[in-house]
Amino acid sequence: MLAQDPQSAFARYGLAMEYVNGGRLEDAAREFQELVARNPDYAAAYFHAGQTYEKLGRLEEARAMYRRGIEVTSRAGDQHARSELEAALDLLD
Repeated sequence: MLAQDPQSAFARYGLAMEYVNGGRLEDAAREFQELVARNPDYAAAYFHAGQTYEKLGRLEEARAMYRRGIEVTSRAGDQHARSELEAALDLLD
């Protein structure tokens, strides 16, 4: 799907999650990064990207991803996603 439509946020998110589930965390991190670069309002990507960075031990990148997600979800008025991101960030701090 992604090869047919590289702009598809859904397909890129799905691929990143498959990489996470398969233990290919570096690949997942790369896909999440590409996803938020192409689709900066795709809120779910920030939480899962942060979780992936945490698993990789890249805590500053996880914090940065959570903070960006908080900004995005605040602008969108998505309180549920925002609270999840804030909780994840609080656990790191």
